[in-house]
Amino acid sequence: MPQVMMLRGDVELWTRLKPLTESDDTEWVNVARDLDTWPGAREAARQTMRRNGAVPARKLYSPAVLADERDREALREMAAHGMQIRITAAPLSRGTFFIDRRTMILTSPITPAPAAHGHRTYTMSATPALVDGAYALFQAAWESATDLAAFLSAQRPRIDAQAARVLRALTSGATDETAARELGMSLRTYRRRVAELLVTLNADSRFQAGVRAGELGLIRG
Repeated sequence: MPQVMMLRGDVELWTRLKPLTESDDTEWVNVARDLDTWPGAREAARQTMRRNGAVPARKLYSPAVLADERDREALREMAAHGMQIRITAAPLSRGTFFIDRRTMILTSPITPAPAAHGHRTYTMSATPALVDGAYALFQAAWESATDLAAFLSAQRPRIDAQAARVLRALTSGATDETAARELGMSLRTYRRRVAELLVTLNADSRFQAGVRAGELGLIRG
């Protein structure tokens, strides 16, 4: 295999990955924004979990992965099957795979049509210097990330659906008047809900509330 290869589209990606997924002792390291950063990632995780024994995998996610209860449940199941999962404090915009620390695959943004027919491209590299350097960066991010269990602990603030909408409006940069109108509530009610959020998030300011919410995965980052 060439040491650097461009894969165009999901079919080419999985043609390369599928033989590796059939091995029981391959170590997988996955950096992703959420469970859908990689095509077929959910099904691949389910297939891996069907095998017996611990799964040699580490997964580092953006806080965005915690925004949906179904995704949180999927993460719990993955952790119960031996996968090590941690959450970063900052959003992750692109995904990275490391396979046995010898091969690395990077996602690229969706390319506007017609340049590549709208297909996502992936860069696959087996160049030791590139893989080792990127893996060192991953390791540093992994060490500073928070274990999934800590994020899902009882101490993590819980907000209801209406509070989540207020939080999204708060972090959108809209004025109070605009946010209240879009949410269909009075200005007084909106400001009261914002004040309640500051207390819930133990934040001294609206800016701090937004930062805290992003760190906890309460809004999609």
